[in-house]
Amino acid sequence: MDEVEVVVAHSERATLRVGDVFLKVDADQARIDIEVEAMALVPVPTPEVLWHKPPVLAIAAVPGTALGRLGEPSTASPAAWTSVGAVVRKLHDTPLPPGLDRAGRGRDDLVTELDVECEWLVTNGVLPADLVTRNREVAEAALRPWTPAFTHGDLQIVHVFVDGNEVSGIIDWSEAGPGDPLYDLATLTLGHEEHLDDVVAGYGTDVDLDVIRAWWSLRSLLAIRWLSEHGFDPTAPGCEVDVLKSRM
Repeated sequence: MDEVEVVVAHSERATLRVGDVFLKVDADQARIDIEVEAMALVPVPTPEVLWHKPPVLAIAAVPGTALGRLGEPSTASPAAWTSVGAVVRKLHDTPLPPGLDRAGRGRDDLVTELDVECEWLVTNGVLPADLVTRNREVAEAALRPWTPAFTHGDLQIVHVFVDGNEVSGIIDWSEAGPGDPLYDLATLTLGHEEHLDDVVAGYGTDVDLDVIRAWWSLRSLLAIRWLSEHGFDPTAPGCEVDVLKSRM
């Protein structure tokens, strides 16, 4: 019998791997429903859904290896990163689905959440005030009007798999929906700024790099408390705190 590998586990959800099957258990049934619907709609490689019996979703493993991990150098080639950019553009060109609305947060909601998290970071001595203030200023460039696109919503590099120089699968679609396409590009390249030009080359259109850098700051500021409370370490080398320090 294959061993059971715990891929990720915290109070909100857990993912287990048994051989070539992933079992996702989620306390929020809406996230699983969105994931199944999004994978059926997008014209990009996704895992095969084996069965879905709430609160569990069983999906097949995708071939290849993850594009990389936050805090570690990516072993994928520049050509692979460029291919990922092209696939993400294909996703963003997909017509917006009427039923998926998870990913998008408006500017007002983001501003409120950002103010709350920045205050928490400083008041609790998690980060120096000047570091928070500088990144809050950088983040402002992301808080502008945008045309919503079909976005993945959590396009971390561990969610993108490549086989050689080609994209073999994109996983974890529970946050999919209308959102800022540059947020997807920023999430993909967070902590891997050296690959941004490759991704943009594949994406194939004018991209405001200042907005992507702003999303790096914004996402990191918003994530630190959640990560800390759910067993992750945002202070690890190359992770969110280092991303913030690189803006100084």
